[in-house]
Amino acid sequence: MGGMTERMLAIRQDSLGGPEVLQLAEVDRPSPGPTEVLVRVRAAGVNPVDWKVRTRGGAFGNPPFTVGWDVSGEVAEIGAGVTRFAVGDEVFGMPRFPQAASAYAQYVTSPSRHLARKPAGLDHVHAAALPLAALTAWQALVDTAQVSAGQRVLVHAAAGGVGHLAVQIAKARGAYVLGTARASKHELLRELGVDEPIDYTAYDFVQVATDVDVVLDTVGGEYEDRSLHTLRPGGILVGILNAGSAAETARKAQALGVRGTGMLVEPDHTGLEEVAALIEAGELRPLVAATFPLAEAGRAHELGETGQTSGKIVLTVD
Repeated sequence: MGGMTERMLAIRQDSLGGPEVLQLAEVDRPSPGPTEVLVRVRAAGVNPVDWKVRTRGGAFGNPPFTVGWDVSGEVAEIGAGVTRFAVGDEVFGMPRFPQAASAYAQYVTSPSRHLARKPAGLDHVHAAALPLAALTAWQALVDTAQVSAGQRVLVHAAAGGVGHLAVQIAKARGAYVLGTARASKHELLRELGVDEPIDYTAYDFVQVATDVDVVLDTVGGEYEDRSLHTLRPGGILVGILNAGSAAETARKAQALGVRGTGMLVEPDHTGLEEVAALIEAGELRPLVAATFPLAEAGRAHELGETGQTSGKIVLTVD
């Protein structure tokens, strides 16, 4: 190689803005540091946080940068000290979140413990749909709310990226699941295992969802205040959009005799392995609404930002 830096294709943006700022570019291929692996990306999941960063920058600061976290692919190289994987292993995960992972690219480096082995029966597209959304659902419902058999669980936006996986995780743990979505999605909700679909456009869900043990709030805003009123005494609301205002959520909940918290998903190979086990047991399946080639990341964001898709959007990387 003669000291030449290898190159790769990635989606870069040179300014903050709409989907049109996402452009295919040739950039230096990263190298794994100690305890890291280099992943040859086969598919990259698209999440709402991606277009928020694209538009606002946030913790990323000013462009140029590459968005994206969810990846599925093969280990191409291992850094010093890695024992979990060998070159050629198929892996999936959500490296470094909420720091930059730059996942909309042909190659990504990741701490080895931010990845898990890809479930054998799942292709890369469906595996890339999982990490951020499934870990959010797992960490909210299992680690935080400790959902158990017989509990009543209310999942908002139950056909969405996080919601459709949360429904299945709650069902796998023996819960009775209520889910909000417009009526056109109720057939899908029943297929996913929702016991009681609620059309939020026709009913105030507070009137329908009562005596709830756990609320997964994927919507935020006034949904949080209303959802607290669905909980039985001692029940818990976990919000995934309010990590920064968790103390305020807790205070409002306490005044009503219930519990409330905010949560930010974090990389977690143990959680990924639990998700993989549910996949292999046939108890969890990610729904892919659409795929786009890497070069069309802008189109993927346009579709995602309609807020109308069921399941996940995934980029394929050749």
